[in-house]
Order: sequence, then structure tokens, then C-alpha cells
Amino acid sequence: MKNIKDYNLEELKEEVKLLGEKPFRAEQIFKWIFDVKVKNFDEMTNISTELREKLKQNYDICNYDIVRKLESTDGTKKYLFGLNDGNAIESVLMEYHFGKTVCVSSQVGCKMGCKFCASTGIPFVRSLSSGEIVQQVIAIEQDTSSKVSNIVFMGIGEPFDNYDNVINAVKILNNPKGINMGARHISISTCGVVPRIYDFANENVQCTLSISLHSSNDKVRSSMMPINSAYNIEELMKACKYYIQKTNKRISFEYALSKDNNDNLKDADELIRLLKGMLCHVNLIPINKIENGKYTKSSLENIMKFRDYLNDHGITATIRRELGSDIDAACGQLRRKNLKDRK
Repeated sequence: MKNIKDYNLEELKEEVKLLGEKPFRAEQIFKWIFDVKVKNFDEMTNISTELREKLKQNYDICNYDIVRKLESTDGTKKYLFGLNDGNAIESVLMEYHFGKTVCVSSQVGCKMGCKFCASTGIPFVRSLSSGEIVQQVIAIEQDTSSKVSNIVFMGIGEPFDNYDNVINAVKILNNPKGINMGARHISISTCGVVPRIYDFANENVQCTLSISLHSSNDKVRSSMMPINSAYNIEELMKACKYYIQKTNKRISFEYALSKDNNDNLKDADELIRLLKGMLCHVNLIPINKIENGKYTKSSLENIMKFRDYLNDHGITATIRRELGSDIDAACGQLRRKNLKDRK
């Protein structure tokens, strides 16, 4: 059965027409689903019983069971959600001074194989539909009885490997008649799927683009991120410059610092040369230690020295605040443990 949360408003109007109803009914249904956040069609009290029956016969409302929830001492909440097909995905709620941010997954597993990521080494199953992506936000808002102010596509999966569903999810999230999440409050991260960076530049959406860079050296980056063998740093930078020229928007480059790998001042010099003159920001990330992972976190002193060196040489850099370290908040770890338990 079709998931009614997969449709943006314009698509839902077409679906409603196919049911023999007038398009304005789609706006009512859309509001019930994404604004009021009902869990079943019978809660849609201003819609006729006849239309509700049609909806029940043709569509499902995607709801999630919370398989497991962990809460950190810093207020971070990590969710393992059960999907209707028996799979599970993770989402994380993070508290900042500017509001609540949800990190959403875009796939069940990931094909990219980044060596520092907890999603690596466990099976890729499938991509999430648009509605399954959006439902992560809805489920967290329902669980916490609070409003989410920012969304980051940095959970399990490569968003640009599920491009169409991710873009449609953004349209659903952004619609003022539903969740009404401003596009500037949505950030999409990619490990460097170059063709999709060009596509995204041409979408004319106001979301922030984040690039997982992690090294300015092809040899080091390829050892960390297999995608660099397909799209090297030169190709990636060309796409990033096109994006900046096309959108006049700043790119956020993510750089996870690991000890004796990419965290010395020689690495910082390479990064400065690579990014000089670009409209960008560097987000330095203390790398998470994962099970069977070979990378270890750089010292805080070294991370601060790296940041200051970048800033002193004209590259704006900040250190991402660590949240949820006591609950394994790096996406993939909870799903990995759940799969082990099931076996």
C-alpha cells in the first residue's frame, strides 16, 4: 500500500483527483498529516467518512515504533525506529541554544564505505522513501511534544545516493502548510557524489550544502573515503566552485580530525591552499571512535591549534560541539548493536 507521507502537496492534489475528489481536499489532508501529525485517517474530522474510507483503502500513514531510545547527560536523544518492513534506522535529537536539531537517516545502511563511519561493515538494504525520511522528524516531535527547528541529513546513508527522495522530502518539510521548516534550517551532507552536486546547484533550493572532505590529499582521502577513487579532490572542488558560483551560497566543509592521520599543521596548510578564495566554512569534528575502527580522536589541544591556524590564514573554522558521546551518538552504532542482538 502507498505511503501517503511520500507525496508533496502538488503530488497529493493529483492523487486526490484520482480518487474523484476536489484538489482542496489535498490541502486539508496535508495539514492533518504534517501539521497536526495525526496517526490515522479517522482523526481527520473535517473530511467526509466516504473520503476517509477511500484513503484507508489506498494509502497507509507511516508511523514508527521506537525500538530503543537512549538519552545523554547533555540532553541528546538517540532513537532506533522500526520500519514497517522490519528494518531499523537511527535518528538523533540534539539540543542547542538556538533550538532543537534532528539528524535524519536517508538510507537503511550505506554503500559508501567510509572507514571512520559506524555504518560501514553492516549491510546496505535500501533507500528510504520521502515519507520515511520526514517521519523521523514527526516521530521525534510526537515523542518530545516539542518543535524541531533544524534538520541535518547526516545520519545513516548517503543523501545524494537517494537524491530524488531527499529532494522531495525537503519540499515536504519546507511547505508552509505542513511542517513549515525553512530551507535555510535544513542542511544536506554528501561525501562527494559529484554529479549530484551539480544537480543540487541547479535545484534553486536554499538548503545548506555540507561536504565531507576530511583531507586535502588524494592519497589520505582515498584511504578514508573510497568515493575519492571515483571522484577525486580536483573533480570535487570543481563541482563545489560551480555550486558557489550558481547559488552564491557558502559551503560547509566537514573535516574529522584523527590522530597522526590528517591533524597536523602540514595538513592544515594543504587545506588552506585548497580552499583559499572559496565562499566556505570548515567544521572541525572530533572523530568518533567506532567498533573495529582504526582512527582515534585527535587531542583537543591539537584540534584547537588546527582551528586557530586556519582562522589565522583566512579560512573560517569552528569546532563542532560534541554531543551524546556517552550514548554512542555517531549514527550507525545503535543499528549495528541491534543487528547483533537480533542475530
